[in-house]
Amino acid sequence: TVKNKKLLERLTQVEGFERFLHRIFPGKFRFSIEGLDITVPMLDEIVGEAADAEIYTILIGMAHRGRLNVLAHILNKPYAQLLAEFKDPVQPKVTHNAVGWTGDVKYHAGAERAFKKNVVVSIAPNPSHLEAVNPVVEGMARAAGTTIDKPGAPVFDPTDTLPILIHGDAAFPGQGIVAETLNLSSLPGYWTGGTLHIIANNQLGFTTAPVDSRSTLYASDLAKGFKIPIVHVNADDPEACLEVTRLAFAYRARFQKDFLIDLIGYRRYGHNEVDEPSFTQPIMYQAVQTHETVRALWAKTLIARGEVTPEVADEMVTRWNANLQMEYETLDADKALVVPTPDAPPPGAARGVKTAVTVERLRALNTSLLATPDGFTFHPKLQKARARRAEVLNALDEPSIDWATAEELAFASLLENNISIRLTGQDVGRGTFSQRHAIFYDYHTGAKYIPLGALPQAKVAFEIHDSPLSENAALGFEYGYNVQEPGRLVVWEAQYGDFNNGAQVIIDEFITSARAKWGQTPSLVLLLPHALEGSGPDHASARLERFLQLTAETNMRIANCTTAAQYFHLLRRQALLLESDPLPLIVMTPKSLLRNPLIASRPRDLAEGGWQPVIDDARAAQNPDKIGRLLICSGKIYIDLIASKYREADKNTAIVRLEQLYLFPEREVHAVLSRYPALSEVAWVQEEPENMGAWSYVNPLISALLPEHLTLHYIGRAASSSPAEGSSAWHAVNQESIISGAFGLNRDAEPVNLATIVQTSVGTR
Repeated sequence: TVKNKKLLERLTQVEGFERFLHRIFPGKFRFSIEGLDITVPMLDEIVGEAADAEIYTILIGMAHRGRLNVLAHILNKPYAQLLAEFKDPVQPKVTHNAVGWTGDVKYHAGAERAFKKNVVVSIAPNPSHLEAVNPVVEGMARAAGTTIDKPGAPVFDPTDTLPILIHGDAAFPGQGIVAETLNLSSLPGYWTGGTLHIIANNQLGFTTAPVDSRSTLYASDLAKGFKIPIVHVNADDPEACLEVTRLAFAYRARFQKDFLIDLIGYRRYGHNEVDEPSFTQPIMYQAVQTHETVRALWAKTLIARGEVTPEVADEMVTRWNANLQMEYETLDADKALVVPTPDAPPPGAARGVKTAVTVERLRALNTSLLATPDGFTFHPKLQKARARRAEVLNALDEPSIDWATAEELAFASLLENNISIRLTGQDVGRGTFSQRHAIFYDYHTGAKYIPLGALPQAKVAFEIHDSPLSENAALGFEYGYNVQEPGRLVVWEAQYGDFNNGAQVIIDEFITSARAKWGQTPSLVLLLPHALEGSGPDHASARLERFLQLTAETNMRIANCTTAAQYFHLLRRQALLLESDPLPLIVMTPKSLLRNPLIASRPRDLAEGGWQPVIDDARAAQNPDKIGRLLICSGKIYIDLIASKYREADKNTAIVRLEQLYLFPEREVHAVLSRYPALSEVAWVQEEPENMGAWSYVNPLISALLPEHLTLHYIGRAASSSPAEGSSAWHAVNQESIISGAFGLNRDAEPVNLATIVQTSVGTR
């Protein structure tokens, strides 16, 4: 009886909150929970069970339907703060700061609540890409339950964390990221000990009926393919809903697998409270308008059982309404409004980081990485490479360090520095181009050996996993892992850079804008192979231009480095800034250059150097007064320029590398320009089409630094709808035209027209 009365009290609170907002703020969106009110008591049940089971981190992911009610009653977000957000006062002091701040609408916000015995329940921020938060929450759960304080593989304890995902009935079968996330649920690197899923089923998707939104009988049928137990329950039957909630928790605790509740109810208003639902569902909404709420139905049930009187039920309504009214009447919106803007990093934090590692340390780490476990047989084709690797640190001034060696040494040094690393992505164990070999497989038995996981100098764990063939969910998972445990270096590598197209929602909505919207400070690293090498439009471009378009204030770092040492220092700098200046790092990584001797570095460069955002032309800098032409470029095109037959004979041209594109190194670029007083021509050279790559971004920035008599010219391919040619022969012709044009030999032909092959074969219109 006591529990039943408490349930009525809770349902009264849930309903009263929505009705109060509807009355006080007519016309304002809230995406109410009405019709699925029982969701809140169900979450009460789960949180209570989890706390009793000493699950310390409870993570909720949901879209905007019912979110405000969950924030108020599960996360205990103060009514005053929510009401202040509805009043929406302008606070000039937080409209802009050094890191940028836009905030977000109230029904996208996250929150966190400390609970008994060190239990924390939180709801992750989520944009209107409804199910995008699913993998984010799973990544958060994985991070929260993972212990990394010992070398070797990390340890995940499923009893430490509980993810809860609340889905929409149209979104669950309709959004591909749901299937991608479900596919992660049993994979070794992504398993979280089981997730409790609730489909908030209001039998309608905005205005679209189920017959037009799914090909299955039930909204939950997708889960059948993953052998997830499914229970359909009526949202108007509170006892059944709470019983199935207990069943779900018990199943998850016993089997550490997912469980799904299809909570079937309705939506009292339109998609939002301004929308008129009867325009498209007139029959349904005639029924909804006359249908009693679950609070009213439960009150009738308890009155019929003699457990409460009508007066008691009515008094609950009056009391909760009076409570909200008092909150509203005493509200000071300016004081109640909380804006979680992150602090700006200390000035010069990134510039002050020392990333060099002594040659003695490097040699010791290299020796450990090349150790052979007892009884382990390496693939015969890898034996010679490992033998050569043993010699790379012998001569300090020999360019012997290739890209993969620099990466592994950087990772090893960080593990020795007490910074744990998680590296995932498509085929990261070997690397897309067979360059990494972070995981070896015994040639006879197939047994795994991970040198970084067996490193004796390591103080913390190293984790590496080949991901499923997913970008959206896989990257969302890593984002969640990163923001939950920001002290760990989290790296995601795309098989090819353009594969990040499949994760554009995660990039746009989380990685690049979460700082401005929600005050989160991600530091995720994206490795994106990028360069035009004659392999066709796909696998050519990591869409550098898109990332540059998304830059503002200090929301990320973008690099396109050209030497192994630069990559070494870039990785170390990123890791050493995790606490003082965390930012996402986007790296355009090489493909064919991975083994090119022109990107190799000297051991001295690792032991005594540091990150250089701009690299001047060492040869030209010896006689700067004789330089008339300055070429500025970034990435692989630099190697093409210095390797060309025109380079040796041309003593008039300097070639400068812009290694860090964002934050734009204005001071360093200006210093380089000032070294060449006799310049008559400055050009930006790129291999990407004119409307892609970095040209549109760098043009105004570099132009602003030039003397008045100079104009920045463009040398590269013409604007195109496609990133690259589909013919390797035409790629070579066009690349040669760019290179020769850069040295002033064919200026009448630039920019190179990517459409030449099309015009040759089908004519022009």
